[in-house]
Amino acid sequence: MTPTSFLSQSKYSDSLTVVAISIFTAIVCEAISWLLIYRTNSYKSLKSTIDRASKKLETMKTGPGSNSEANVKKSKTKKIDRVETSLKESSRDLSLFKFKSGAVVAVVLFMVFGFLNSLFEGKPVAKLPFVPLRLVQKMSHRGLSGNDMTDCSMAFLYFLCSISIRTNLQKFLGFSPPRGAAGAGLFPLPDPKSN
Repeated sequence: MTPTSFLSQSKYSDSLTVVAISIFTAIVCEAISWLLIYRTNSYKSLKSTIDRASKKLETMKTGPGSNSEANVKKSKTKKIDRVETSLKESSRDLSLFKFKSGAVVAVVLFMVFGFLNSLFEGKPVAKLPFVPLRLVQKMSHRGLSGNDMTDCSMAFLYFLCSISIRTNLQKFLGFSPPRGAAGAGLFPLPDPKSN
């Protein structure tokens, strides 16, 4: 076995190790979220309220409108505004409710990242099939020596895996946020109607 083939096999096993740890971490994080959030009655009630409000809002906006009277149109607009306000409040409550598990998950992710960083410090774990853009190079080659920009650092691979695996796992388990709460957060965007 030549030294270069051993090195490429080592990178291959390192990448598999990072991916496997990312999968395991995503499962642990979702288990923590399930214990602290998803199984509680408060979460289920908030989620059903958001689902009902978003369906009601959708039918109100797409339903047939009567243009004959201005009062009917004004009344419908007020109802829509009330439902939108209720939906925003429920979405904000849901975000605050999820905040406590977010802190625990952040601690877990921080510990796993520290462990991986000490394990693969300064060592490329994968080979990119192309030279990435300059902005991406700063992330993908972070902490690595040498000028080969196709070398991929552990931090970049772990970041990509964490985002994709956790999001897909949430969808698979049915833990993704309700569709009406998709744009909601602790800092919601201002309503364009209010301008």
